[in-house]
Amino acid sequence: MRVLFTGGGTGGHIYPALTLAAALQKRNYSLLYVGTAGGLEQELVPRSGLTLRTISVSGLERRFTYKNLVAFFRLTKGLCQAYQILREFGPQVVVGTGGYVSVPVVFIASRLGVPTLIHEQNALPGLANRFLSRFVRMVAVTYEESRHYFPRADHLMVTGNPVREEILNLTRKEGRISLGIEEGKQLLLVFGGSRGARPINEAMLKALPILGEQPGLFIYFITGAKDYEYVRQRLGPGIGKENMGNIIIEPYLYDMPAGLAAADLVVARAGATTLAELTARGIPAVLIPSPYVTGNHQEKNARLLERQGAAVVMPEKKLTGPSLAEKAREILQNPPLLQQMRKNSYNLGKREAREELLSLIYKLALENKGG
Repeated sequence: MRVLFTGGGTGGHIYPALTLAAALQKRNYSLLYVGTAGGLEQELVPRSGLTLRTISVSGLERRFTYKNLVAFFRLTKGLCQAYQILREFGPQVVVGTGGYVSVPVVFIASRLGVPTLIHEQNALPGLANRFLSRFVRMVAVTYEESRHYFPRADHLMVTGNPVREEILNLTRKEGRISLGIEEGKQLLLVFGGSRGARPINEAMLKALPILGEQPGLFIYFITGAKDYEYVRQRLGPGIGKENMGNIIIEPYLYDMPAGLAAADLVVARAGATTLAELTARGIPAVLIPSPYVTGNHQEKNARLLERQGAAVVMPEKKLTGPSLAEKAREILQNPPLLQQMRKNSYNLGKREAREELLSLIYKLALENKGG
């Protein structure tokens, strides 16, 4: 059985594909990933053990500019490259997870009669998936609120966003042992995505002196590799390298499943993968959506959780160190509120999303083989 995945541009488009691919690898499926050269997928996909093929394609500007002429030229080339790859690999199913690289691959696959599935991670769907929805066999979305953006989709299912198996299975005790956090202590986990987020780091630098005084609280602060030395150099008085005490600062947390399993409260961006993992485990959160993403989709994602009482949203433009510290303390020092947020978050979790999407892939593959 051969399955081709395509998607790129951001981790939010890539990680769902890799989560599904990891499950198919265990079943000895033949897999191929198509992305762009220089995209984040070029770093993440080979690390997962998948073969990566690249095509030439770039996104369109939302206004008239000469860059769109270049983009149309690349799209034409990308369509030809996608056709060649599809002919060579001969997949039973093509799965697109968003980003402009998925457009030529999924479109050509649909024209060749290959069963196609697209998955949308965000409450506000991207333009690529909205365009492709009229051609594919199946559309899967993370949120019910996304349904009305796909009026021409023949078959649409609300599946949620697939979450890595280790996120679901690791226990709180195992996570705390891995991080060296005592049971009975509270853990605040702070991160700004795989590459960090300077505004969150700046706010945390001012929040640490306040939060560090709270008895029984450990803070695990992930700065991102780019900002790590910057943060270390700017640590305030009393929070130096020698006496960090209950504050742990790292450039990157490779064992994120352990971090999430151990956490009582998370401060983070509102990317689709992050929210899927938080709700899968039922973790309360203070969400600081990135205002720099297309369509401000992170804030739309975050507000869905806030309306359900699973998170508090702090817009970046209003973010300060004291306000962040105050909000975190307000939640952590109120056990009934923390417990209710935990329950609300867990109720939003789509822990079966991975299996539902795998079932759709199997179904499409069987249809392609004549049942």
